[in-house]
Amino acid sequence: MAGGSALVIGGTLIALDQAWYQQYERVQFHTFNDGDEWLQMDKVGHAFSTYTVGRWGKGLLDLAGVDRRVSTWVGGSVGFLYLTGVEYLDGRSAAWGFSWWDMAANAAGTGLFIGQELGWREQRIRLKYASHLTAYAEQNPDLLGSTTPQRILKDYNGATYWLSVNPSSFAHRKGPWSWLNVAFGYGADGMVHATPTPEDLALYGAPFRQYYLSLDIDLERIPTRSKALRTAFFLLNCIKVPSPTLEYQSNGQWVGHWLYF
Repeated sequence: MAGGSALVIGGTLIALDQAWYQQYERVQFHTFNDGDEWLQMDKVGHAFSTYTVGRWGKGLLDLAGVDRRVSTWVGGSVGFLYLTGVEYLDGRSAAWGFSWWDMAANAAGTGLFIGQELGWREQRIRLKYASHLTAYAEQNPDLLGSTTPQRILKDYNGATYWLSVNPSSFAHRKGPWSWLNVAFGYGADGMVHATPTPEDLALYGAPFRQYYLSLDIDLERIPTRSKALRTAFFLLNCIKVPSPTLEYQSNGQWVGHWLYF
C-alpha cells in the first residue's frame, strides 16, 4: 500500500510538472504572497484537499492492517506531503511562487484530521465540498476553466467549502438521528481574476463573501452491513449533501435556498 501510494504521488507530480509547469519559465526557487487572492477561497481549498487526501491515506493504511497510530500520522499526512510537492513546483515557476499561506492552509487541513483522530478517534467535524457552474468561467476560461470538470474544480464562484459538524457525536447517547449534521459553509462570488481589475469592478461590482448555514448527512454514520456501501459512503463523504440553506452575503443581503449544493 505504501509502495503503491509513493508511485502514485511521485508519478502524478512528474506528470503535473511535465503537463502544466513545463510551459512556463523555470526560475530559481522563490516565494510570493498570495494571501489576498480569491477572497481566500483557494486557501480553504488547500485545507479541504489535505484533509480529504489524509483521510483517504489513513483509510488505505487501515485496510492494510497498519497500527492505528501509525496510520493516523503517516496516512493522515499524505495530503500535506503531496501538496508540499506541488508548492515546490510553484516555487520554481516564474508564473507563481512558493506560498507560505498555502502551506499554512495545508497544515490546517492535516491538523484538523489528525487532531480529531488522536483526540476523539473519529471525525466529528468534517471538511466537505460542493460546487455548481457559474457564468463567470466564460469570462476567463483560462483561470476558471473551459470544460465542465475544469469549472467544477477551478471556478471559485461556484465552490462552497463546509465544516460539517455531527452534534450527536458530542452527546453521551447516540440517538436515531446520529447521521444528521449541521453544516457551516463559506463561499465567494463576483471573481473573474485573483484580485479584481478596474474592468471587473465596472462590469460585475466588488466580489463578496458568502456564509451558509445548512443541514448535512454524515454518510459514514449510516448503518449498513454492505461493504460496497461502506466503501461508497467513505469515498463520497467529502461531498456536501444538498439541503435547505440560509445564506448571508458580506454585502448585507440574506438569501434562502430550498435546496443548495
